[in-house]
Amino acid sequence: MRVIEEPLAGGVICVVVEGRLDAETVLVLEKALQHLLADAQYHLIVDMNAVSYISSSGLRALLAARRQARSWGGDVYLCQLSARVHEILELVGFLSVFGVYATREQARGAFPQSASIV
Repeated sequence: MRVIEEPLAGGVICVVVEGRLDAETVLVLEKALQHLLADAQYHLIVDMNAVSYISSSGLRALLAARRQARSWGGDVYLCQLSARVHEILELVGFLSVFGVYATREQARGAFPQSASIV
């Protein structure tokens, strides 16, 4: 699995995840998200276009990052879900928990304009 951080306009960071997100690989994503949150980056987008599978450990990592970001006035949005990941998130009810967007641009636009001030 690979995780790439890409800064976007307005102080938003896009975290691009590639590969399987399961118990063996989740630490890579957790470390990346925790590093960003520790650096006061609370407006995050996780691009899951290239994620072929997500397990319960991957879901927990996303939920923990969202909870922490929201405690500081930010959020974690998901975008470009692969069909399989969309199906899994729908089955566990996460589509109603996370902001889910078709594109990075839509996700970035969902953050309040004040996101760039934080």
